[in-house]
Amino acid sequence: MKLPVSRILPIESPPRREPVFCDSAEEAVARLNDLYAESTGFLRAGLKEAIARGGSEKRYRAWYPEVRIETNSYAQVDSRLSFGHVSEPGTYATTITRPDLFNEYLLQQIGLLMENHCVPVSVAQSDTPLPIHFAISDDSEAKFSGSADEGVIGFPLRDVFDVPDLGSTNDDIVNGNPSAAGESAKPLAPFTAQRVDYSLARLRHYTATSERHFQQFVLFTNYQFYVDEFIQYAIDAIADESSEYRSLATPGDHVLENPSKGIPAIPRMPQMPAYHLIREDGKGITLVNIGVGPSNAKTATDHIAVLRPRAWLMLGHCAGLRNGQSLGDYVLAHGYLREDQVLDKDLPVWIPVPALAEIQIALERAVEEVTEYSGYNLKRIMRTGTVATIDNRNWELRSASGPITRLSQSRAIALDMESATIAANGFRFRVPYGTLLCVSDKPLHGELKLPGMATQFYAEQVRKHLKIGVKALESLRAMPLEFLHSRKLRSFDETAFL
Repeated sequence: MKLPVSRILPIESPPRREPVFCDSAEEAVARLNDLYAESTGFLRAGLKEAIARGGSEKRYRAWYPEVRIETNSYAQVDSRLSFGHVSEPGTYATTITRPDLFNEYLLQQIGLLMENHCVPVSVAQSDTPLPIHFAISDDSEAKFSGSADEGVIGFPLRDVFDVPDLGSTNDDIVNGNPSAAGESAKPLAPFTAQRVDYSLARLRHYTATSERHFQQFVLFTNYQFYVDEFIQYAIDAIADESSEYRSLATPGDHVLENPSKGIPAIPRMPQMPAYHLIREDGKGITLVNIGVGPSNAKTATDHIAVLRPRAWLMLGHCAGLRNGQSLGDYVLAHGYLREDQVLDKDLPVWIPVPALAEIQIALERAVEEVTEYSGYNLKRIMRTGTVATIDNRNWELRSASGPITRLSQSRAIALDMESATIAANGFRFRVPYGTLLCVSDKPLHGELKLPGMATQFYAEQVRKHLKIGVKALESLRAMPLEFLHSRKLRSFDETAFL
């Protein structure tokens, strides 16, 4: 039904700006910052005005900035480089959010694009409205009581402002859906601005830490024991004057710079608490306790992926499936049996999720360094093989003719509930991934977790396991980005931005 004329509010917006053609990445990023600041500032001021008046007789609308490139020739680029160029002549564009947060990323990606194609990029306002929720999400001054609660402020936000459009906030680009390219331009980046903003908001909710604290190397775990050990490792690193780690950010956005002060408790822990061992260059380590289950693993990786981490690893416990394994042995995944169900529509199970050589080598060398086993002797404590991930925590209770037969046919050596999900989402989002698990029980062979056994096992093994993960990430940090983000994760027609 057509709304009455009296309900159609006039729209007030910042003035439309002419596109600016930029000859350097620095100029482009500066212009993106200016346009984004203008849009968010306009919407914040409009929100305060509307709340003060108890409503509004006009709509406030502002737009995300956009970066665009047009090229009429194929690029002559270094064939070893898997990103930084478009695949064919045409027009490519992407909306941008939080250019302050993604400053280094944008400088690198835009710089490579201009270098490889020898053309300027244009920066302008897009046609995509910026939702009010995302305009105030990082503004402490705008976070006054009731600012985002329609029931408190007395008028529906959507009557006066644009709100998140979930119909267009999707993963079409990373999932390889051709329709995501749009009519006027092909996608330049794997995520649109609104998809990024949506995930940044979810990260704050699930981890209780600001997106600013997330580092470029990520560890996932499924046990609190690893968190406790990571905190102690971080405190020791911060206290070490020769260390490049400067602080530890914990849930509640507490930042610890002086190890003697300790970490304050928070009233209620988030669903997936995150801890960030911070370096000034952002190349520190973030650890996220995702808890148990593939749904949590997917949720965490769905949102962390928009930050474009350089690598993520899964460190956790698993069921050993072979009689020759012992409690405390390590499992280095080189393949995955995916029965987690949660990604089947986005990444069908017939798509292989390969092991990445750079990650495998880093993990194996870290195991050798920490355990002091090497060569043939390394087989005493570590096996390389297929890890099965399942969505049923009590899989042992099902008919042996079902899961056990499939596990044997797949040659699986370990089973958990998160690893294949994290690896598959790494593959889907073009984030290098790896898995190193520790055998904590052998249910097929009568060795279950008993309280006394568990306590002793955790005390002996968690410290070594975490240290291995940290050392592996530190070795990957020394690797140039173009080596780590190789062509193995790129499809036929990829976005120029990594």
